[in-house]
Amino acid sequence: MRKLFLSIIACMAGILSMSAVEDNTVEIVFNGTSASVSIANNIKNYVTDQSNGSSHVKLVQSESFAGIDANADNEDGEIIYILSGNTTNGEFYLEGAFKCMVELSGVSITNPNGPAINIQNGKRVSVSVKKGTNNSIADGANDDYNGAFHCKGHTKFKGKGTLNVVGNSKHGIYSKEYLEIKNCNINITKAVKDGIHCKEYFFMESGSVTISGTGDDGIQTELSGTTSTGITTGHEDEDTGNFYMTGGTLSISNYEGKAVVADGTISFTGGTQNFDTNDTKIYAGIEDVAVSQSSRIQNGIYDLQGRKLMAIPQHRCIYIIVENGIAKKVIRK
Repeated sequence: MRKLFLSIIACMAGILSMSAVEDNTVEIVFNGTSASVSIANNIKNYVTDQSNGSSHVKLVQSESFAGIDANADNEDGEIIYILSGNTTNGEFYLEGAFKCMVELSGVSITNPNGPAINIQNGKRVSVSVKKGTNNSIADGANDDYNGAFHCKGHTKFKGKGTLNVVGNSKHGIYSKEYLEIKNCNINITKAVKDGIHCKEYFFMESGSVTISGTGDDGIQTELSGTTSTGITTGHEDEDTGNFYMTGGTLSISNYEGKAVVADGTISFTGGTQNFDTNDTKIYAGIEDVAVSQSSRIQNGIYDLQGRKLMAIPQHRCIYIIVENGIAKKVIRK
């Protein structure tokens, strides 16, 4: 009897230890057509699970949430959503109104009817690809969304793991606002449209991105609005449509459009570009055109936002020189 009692106690302890979730954390484990969702006690009032055990996980982060229990690893006290497991008919859908982190920790999601990861949160969203893990996402046809990975907010990819992406509907990765990449390995092996498509600006600092098999461009970045903010300090609140690459390795092949397309400038100041860097397009750029003598534009050097520069840029970029009433687009390699 005593042995049985001790066995029951040990079993209960094991269950409790397995179900324990760290503060500010939501753990999602996919398993075929089902998924388990475990929400930390300190944030249960802020996260609602509407998936009822389905592999189509739907979580709503309360608009009243404004950060809680910040610590050294989580300075803003944001909620961390950890994804793992496998499903061939599922998705991760998240609504919210406060910055958050989505950690990919060995997850494979295929959604035949829409995005594999669908984040309806207009704030900064960090996507941490956990070191040593291999993660895969693929989508299905759905005209309401724009990518296998679809994010409404500012998207920052980081971590030292690997993310494999297949875009069967539109783009591989889509961000409605800016997109930044640091350290992680991203492989986009198919996209009906662009491999990566974002607004405001694109910035690659490090890591490795490989894009192939796209029906349009490798990467496209566009203005979110109708006018540019111009380059800002630390890119804070920037909306230029610019493309920046300062490090890492970017490989683009087997595409139908251009390697890189931007509404602003295209700048390679570091890293390795495994593609033809001349095979790019600036939508906001101009070819050699005559400028009316009555125009306010005077002789000088300008960026693509029309701001006059003091000297010819020394880094790789595209700028405009106006001489004797003629505007000439110059590509500095």
